[in-house]
Amino acid sequence: MLQSAVELIGDDLPRFGVEGLGLDSIDALELAVSMEKTFGVSVPNSEVAGKALQTVNTIHDYILEKRGAPL
Repeated sequence: MLQSAVELIGDDLPRFGVEGLGLDSIDALELAVSMEKTFGVSVPNSEVAGKALQTVNTIHDYILEKRGAPL
């Protein structure tokens, strides 16, 4: 469970690793499942997840790209 206040989570703050929010692979899976349920956008593999789930901005851009919306 994330223990950071929402206002402390910047759009470019890394989601994973000690220099970011410290999320792990289970968190990434939960995020990917949530993206599919909420936006109809799947994350097909760990390579794509590693790029798409880095920050709030990369998640945003990935969802828009997969839905065919302009960035």
